Amino acid sequence: MSKKAFSELQKRMKNAKCYADYKDAAEAHDELSGAEEWKATEACKDYDYQAIRSRVERMRRAKSNNDATDLMYIIHEGLHGNLGNIAAPALNGNALIGTKHLIEEFIQEVCGALDFIYQADEIDFYEKLSFFNETTHAFGRSCIMLSGGAGLGFFHAGVIKALVEQDVLPDVISGASAGSIVAALVGTRTNEELLEMLTPEVIYAGFNKWLKWQGFGKEGLFDSTNLENALIELFDLTTFEEAYKRTGRHMTITVSAADLHQYSRLLNAKTSPNAIITQAVRASCALPIVFSPVQLKAKNQAGDIVPYIPNRRFADGSIMADLPFDRLARIYGVNHSIVSQINPLSTFVKVSMKRDASSFLELSKRYVSKLTKINSIYAFDVLEGIVGHKKAKLGIQKLRSIVDQQYLGNINILPTLTADNIKQLAFNPTLEGLTELFKSGERATWPQLDVIKRSTIISKTLRKHLNSLEEKEAELLKNKSALEVINE
Repeated sequence: MSKKAFSELQKRMKNAKCYADYKDAAEAHDELSGAEEWKATEACKDYDYQAIRSRVERMRRAKSNNDATDLMYIIHEGLHGNLGNIAAPALNGNALIGTKHLIEEFIQEVCGALDFIYQADEIDFYEKLSFFNETTHAFGRSCIMLSGGAGLGFFHAGVIKALVEQDVLPDVISGASAGSIVAALVGTRTNEELLEMLTPEVIYAGFNKWLKWQGFGKEGLFDSTNLENALIELFDLTTFEEAYKRTGRHMTITVSAADLHQYSRLLNAKTSPNAIITQAVRASCALPIVFSPVQLKAKNQAGDIVPYIPNRRFADGSIMADLPFDRLARIYGVNHSIVSQINPLSTFVKVSMKRDASSFLELSKRYVSKLTKINSIYAFDVLEGIVGHKKAKLGIQKLRSIVDQQYLGNINILPTLTADNIKQLAFNPTLEGLTELFKSGERATWPQLDVIKRSTIISKTLRKHLNSLEEKEAELLKNKSALEVINE
């Protein structure tokens, strides 16, 4: 195939104005490159194609026999997100759009089987409810985590816009530092409202002067008044519980303690339902030295605004919990993560992701990297034990946390850093700069959309049916209670 044809398609993908244009060019590229032939060939060393084919045929036989009970057995037998290694990263590198047809076939059959079971009249209602409850819990779900990154934070807005437009936005989301602003927008707005708000013009109107220099000798170099006013305009006195009841999204904001012997906190509708989102986001954005730490606020039972966790103040969430996957897993049962990572270190992360993970050189580099990380943590622990000054101890503790964190997920959406957008790390945004950040976020998401769809569609189908059954159960119980009252 001619280099000119490939070059033209790559140019079309790079300059695509929307996902549909990108997808058309990517599919044409797959046709030219031979990727379509690879997709159609079932046999492959990277996954257990024989086991997947067997399951597809078993589900089809059960459906053709109208045997919902057998379908339930087949799914109970071993449904998980990486059955037969179908989620192996190696399977995502051979084509720009799609993967092995057999894998896509399997996912479609599973979703069809779940629809079939949900609609089956011969299955007792409570048996059906139990099946979806147990299977949903066992299968898990995806989350999306938005990292810190100062003025680059609105890259996340482009990412979220692309996910909302394709209806693949997970309902568990976390945000740290600048990422907390976009996470809070997601947690307090419906999809329709998000698409209206996630524009450069709207964001510029609220945040064009969020950095206001106030000088040395104070808790922060910058006055946070403009930032606080923008956050109040967006979130007012809404609590995490009120936001969840409105949108059904599990939104988490991470904050770090501003003193010793305290760990980071995850603020959400489960851990801190009455905490006010505005103050949580303001705290998460409080990068030490740049902004002063924050006293959190909450609504009490009378609706009054009161201090939350009195005598404690909180600061930048990315310092200690940029991507709090382990704790989200405990709270919400997530076992798969999508990361929008704009931390400046993502430049190095992106380079490492392109290397051959199986090569001797790459394995050696990763081993040395792990050793370096372990030794650095050890050095910080020793240093903290030697140093007696309280503020110095706190600084060492924060640096240790930065080194000790994991900055990648299962699917990673990373920006292409340029001199122009790096400047936005420490300056007030311009409308032109925000427009480019939004576009950058969307374009970085498009190549991942197909993988995200495959990774989330089964859990979305499970939760859709579980939610519907739970609503029916609530209605049944309500009617039963009403009948009992009448009979009395």
